[in-house]
Amino acid sequence: MAQRGRFLTGSTMGHVMRMTLTGATGITFIFLVDAANLFWLSQLGDPRLMAAVGFAFAVQFFSVSMGIGLMIGGTALVARGIGAGRFARARRQATAAALLAGGIMALVALLIVVFRHELVALAGAEGETAALAARYLAMSIPSLPLMAVGMIANASLRAFGDGRRSMFVTLFPGLVTMVVDPLMIYGLGMGLDGAALGVDLSRLVMLSVALRFAVGTHDLLARPRRIDLRLAVRPYLAIALPAILTQMATPAGNYALTRVMAPFGDDAMAGWAVVGRLTVVAFGGIFSLSGAIGGIFGQNFGAREYARLRSTYRDALIFALIYTLVAWGLLAATGGMVARGFALGAEGAAVVRAFTTLGAGGFLFAAALFVSNAAFNAMGRPVRSTLSNWLRDGLLTLPLGLALAAGFGAAGVIYAQAMASALVGCLACWWGWRFVLRLDRAALPGR
Repeated sequence: MAQRGRFLTGSTMGHVMRMTLTGATGITFIFLVDAANLFWLSQLGDPRLMAAVGFAFAVQFFSVSMGIGLMIGGTALVARGIGAGRFARARRQATAAALLAGGIMALVALLIVVFRHELVALAGAEGETAALAARYLAMSIPSLPLMAVGMIANASLRAFGDGRRSMFVTLFPGLVTMVVDPLMIYGLGMGLDGAALGVDLSRLVMLSVALRFAVGTHDLLARPRRIDLRLAVRPYLAIALPAILTQMATPAGNYALTRVMAPFGDDAMAGWAVVGRLTVVAFGGIFSLSGAIGGIFGQNFGAREYARLRSTYRDALIFALIYTLVAWGLLAATGGMVARGFALGAEGAAVVRAFTTLGAGGFLFAAALFVSNAAFNAMGRPVRSTLSNWLRDGLLTLPLGLALAAGFGAAGVIYAQAMASALVGCLACWWGWRFVLRLDRAALPGR
């Protein structure tokens, strides 16, 4: 097996495009399946079901974001080892990261299930809608540890540079659930319960495929040993914990805006749920960008290839700009059709139109934030990512949401998201570019 990092030679733009597009294909398909599930629920004619999914998503978002933070830690740690030519150590660290991530997410799942009623109530859910959201969480949250281990195995594939098989890790679960979910939700009449079970099935398939490729194809995970777990705890958590704090900022902002949206009623919340699905489907490439380029940054950081670090940052920004403009154009052209397809009322349709015409443009700046996050996480400055994200989602999002909702109604929540992204995205982009320009041997932390 070749042990030299794949990202140390060749066009950095080529690596950015290949890793991002393969990652985007899989993750976008998963999100498309999720949106299709919401569509099937909408055909049952009960807006409370869609509103319940919106409230449950506000809680699920925290757990999934934590899993992404754990994956970022695994990607950075393994990619550094591969870039430095320490493949055996990278394998041991990958296994330790998978065990740690699975244990952490098991604890998170337990806490969410125990306090699910309180969590959906804090999000603004009431009555039967709150009960439905809590039921959905109780059925879908216990599979979080499976998701975590699968994400770390997939992170090892990304760190190694196998974007194609990393894509299959997310593509195959989507194909399975695309067939099974409508059968359970609509055909068998299971409704919301069928949607929740579909989430569990998707995570189980993802774990199976990820382990098959990571272990069976590339031998990227070593046999578990207690000493490896002990040695990997500190370096892994040194990256993963700040990355988790960084990733948790976005669901915190979404949770706060869900509370701002809730008083506008179930129809507005149904529109909010559709916006959540549109966001991840349209901008799957942007969401996958940070994880995709983390491996590129990590390998070149481990190999001290400073010029390639700078070109990777530049090329990722260019790619993100083009991708976002194309996605925004498609959303603007299809927003009305989407609102009608999901049978939204006037308030929900207004929320969707606000996103497709203006709110989606905020991703021009959110993408720059994601690129800077990947650079800081992979190159030893994860706290900077944390500060940037919490400035946007912890400090600016709620006051902007309250102010703009007072002036523009439910659509103001969408405008608040875009404005916060614009303000912080510009700052983070400059901060990250300034950092990579100044990289030299003296500036790098010791390894």
